[in-house]
Order: sequence, then C-alpha cells, then structure tokens
Amino acid sequence: MKSLKIKNILLCAFAATTLLSSCSDFLDKLPENKVDEEKVDYTNLNNMYQPVSGVYAKLRQRGSHWIVWGATVVRDDDVSTGRIDDQADLVAIDQSYNYNAGFWGTNEAWMVYYDIIKVANAALEALDNYAVNIVSEADGKRYEEYTGEVKFIRAYCYYRLTELFGPVTILRDNKQTDMTRSTVNAVYRYMLSDLEYSMTYLPRIRPNEYTDRIGTVSAFTAEMLAAKVYMEQGNWSEVERLTDDIIGSKKFSLYSDFNNLFKIPGKLCDESLFEMQFTDFGNGSGEVVVSDSWFTFQGPLNDGNISGWGFISPTKAFRQWAAERGETIRATTTFLMAGETTQEGDFIKAPASDVAPDCFNGKAYTPSNQMTEGRTEYGTNNNIRVFRYAEVLLMNAEAKVRQNKDGDDSFNLVRKRAGMPELEDVTLDQIMDERRMELALEWGERYNDLRRTGKLSEVLGPLGWTSGKEYYPVPTAQIDISSTLENEPKDE
Repeated sequence: MKSLKIKNILLCAFAATTLLSSCSDFLDKLPENKVDEEKVDYTNLNNMYQPVSGVYAKLRQRGSHWIVWGATVVRDDDVSTGRIDDQADLVAIDQSYNYNAGFWGTNEAWMVYYDIIKVANAALEALDNYAVNIVSEADGKRYEEYTGEVKFIRAYCYYRLTELFGPVTILRDNKQTDMTRSTVNAVYRYMLSDLEYSMTYLPRIRPNEYTDRIGTVSAFTAEMLAAKVYMEQGNWSEVERLTDDIIGSKKFSLYSDFNNLFKIPGKLCDESLFEMQFTDFGNGSGEVVVSDSWFTFQGPLNDGNISGWGFISPTKAFRQWAAERGETIRATTTFLMAGETTQEGDFIKAPASDVAPDCFNGKAYTPSNQMTEGRTEYGTNNNIRVFRYAEVLLMNAEAKVRQNKDGDDSFNLVRKRAGMPELEDVTLDQIMDERRMELALEWGERYNDLRRTGKLSEVLGPLGWTSGKEYYPVPTAQIDISSTLENEPKDE
C-alpha cells in the first residue's frame, strides 16, 4: 500500500517550503518536496492556494503524529497509556508525572508544531508575493481568505504549544535567531491577532459548506479558538460573545448519533468546526492519505483490521465515574471494551494478561463494516476530530454561569444528545463534569480544565503531580540547539 502524503487534496510541494532560512537548524528541518523559489511564477494567481495547501498538508502529516497525541492526552487522570511495556518515558508521565526533558516524544511535539509554524510563515510570505500582482477585487478577496486560513493554523499550533509547554518562542519569521521564549499571555496576544484577521476575512460558513475546498477552516473555526484562548485568560464576556455568535449563526447543530459522530458517517458533519482530513479516495488499494499512525497507535490489541498498538486507555476509575453518572450513549462510544463485541459487530479480544489494557479509545475506532473493502490499516479513511460544536455549547454555558447568568439552554443541548436528564440552574462543577465526559480522550481537555481552574494539585496530587509540573519542560535537544530558550520569558 502506498501512503500518499501529497496528492489531489492538498499540495505540499510548493515554493513556500523553500523560504525557510538558516533558522531550519532550530527545531526541525523540512526534509522533502522543496521547490526552487526562483521558479515560482507569482503572477499566476491560479496557483495562489498552493502555499495554503502546503500548510494543511504539513498539519495533517505532522499534527497527527502518534507520540504527540500520546504526550497530549496522558496527563489526564482519566487516561492511561494502556500498554506499559513500551515508551517508558510516556508511561512515567502517566503513572507518576515524572517528566524527562530528554524524552524524544515531547521533543517531537515541540518540533511538530514549530515545523508547521515555519511552513505557515513561509506560506504567508508566498501569499504576499502573489498579492503584489493582484488587480481584481475577487483575487484580493481570495488572498484575504487564504491568509486567514494560514493564520488560523499558525495560531492553532501556538495554542497546542502553550498547552504543552507554557511559555514558548514566538517565531515571527523564519530568519529569527533569538529563540527567547515569550510569556503565555504574550503568545495568547499574538494568537489573538492572527485570529482577529481570520475572523474578519474568512467566510461565515460551516467547514462543510465550502464548495471548492470542503473542510477548510472558516470564521467560526477562528471564533472557537479565540474563545478557547479567552477562556484560558478568564475573559468570560468575550467567551460568551464569540460562542453566542457561533450559536446565533444557526449554522451548526449536534450530530444526532453520538456513536457515529467519530466514525465515517460523522466526517465533516454539521457539528464539525475543524478536522484533520484523510482519505483512501474510495478505492480498496493504491494511493491513500493517512495519519502518522494516530489511529494505529490507539487501536486495540486485536486480530484483523480492527487492531493496533494498544496504547491510550480510559482508566477504570473514570469508567466507574461515568457508570455512576448513568452514562450510556457516551460510555458505549468512548469506551472500546476488550472481551466484548461492538454494536457494529467487531470482536475485541480479552486482555492477554493482568497488566494488558482492558479498554481502548472508542473515539479512534472505525468499524470494519465502514472501511473501504480492501483496506486493512486501522482507521483508514476516517478524520481526526479537533473542534466540535458541543464544546462551543459548553463554553457558552460556562461563560454565562461565571457571569451569574443562566447557562442551562446550551448545557442541556449536550446532555439531551447524550440521553442524560436535563438539569436546571447548572453550576460550574456540573459544567466541568459535563466537559469531562463529553470531551473525554479528546486533546487533553480534562487536564487543561484542571490547570485553568487551579485544581491540578487537588485532583492529581494523590497521583504524583506536584507544583511546577503544569507544563512539560523545554526539551533538552532544543536547548542544545538554541541556548536562548533558557532566557527568562519576555512579555512580548
């Protein structure tokens, strides 16, 4: 089977990748598909989307790296590594919050997001080169939209970096040599500037409403990310304003079938604000666009197509908590139990030993009867969900309750879809619990919620977490390259 990184959907071999300067010694080098910048015809505006395609391709290729996902989610108290016989540093994070600055996995996460940022910086430079030749209003509008897409992706990468590492370097251009980090709030300001542009110039549509580039980000995607940043800052009036706008647009709705939301039928549904897209082109063999083992990493230790490496498992304590809440629909979808047959008919083998995982991430499960005949790699043809409307509703509820307003309506929409009884006069604790269940095993939201609400010590302390471990340390490999990373972060 040929794994196609660049074909038809998004074009990665474009000139912008060559705009990377000597700064490529910092973090990571772009290894492939370089095109001589001098050969690019910036007067041919028909090619103006190519640099944007390259950014999406790099996001899809690098942003779906299995170890980056693992490092993102295992800090949750509700998530374990599953397997404990491999990736010792990841297991140490999970079991005792022991952070090794030399861990290749966190170094990979650092490199992944800066890799994408560098391509985004180069793409913006390429777009500006095209802009010099724009004479029509229509082409000017395209330039603004394309720039908005790239700026969103750049902001998204900084968001992930701050979640993982806290203060990080703002790479303002690819020739930068001073890698002194900026404070988290300074990075947030930089992100919000990018997102303000995206919110202004991207169309106010759902990602699945694009006719020429379905699934790309829109103004509402940018609004959601901006709301998440404001949530981190405690700016609840802005969270409410932005989420009210998304809700009031009436563009989005919760997908009625939670079980299929994360499977093939739910790809780019009306609940989706952002997905990493993959495809097998509807063919059982030949070229395919796949993740960097994101699905395989989390596949159960099983036989046949529904199998993988056996990492990432919901903890028994979390499953018990969900059962005591009366969760059924979300529990069945989220918990892919070993020793049982799924409702789609796939049998998951029982654990081979007492230390083997007995449950896997059901949100990474693609049933065999939904896979294209002939395909065998776990999760092939499925997308990775990143931002969902359900979280918009829960952010809206939290913003209102924190301002002594009624958050019941948006909160109960999420509960109703999950088959849970509606509540009145919802509290912050109830909203946090709802986020815990609704967003389980998605992008480390549980850990981020504990951090931003000051509950890390209370909840994770008994598990080995101690003050100072809010974020991963800057990777040793990066400090070896750029000693300025050890400078005190600056507020700019």
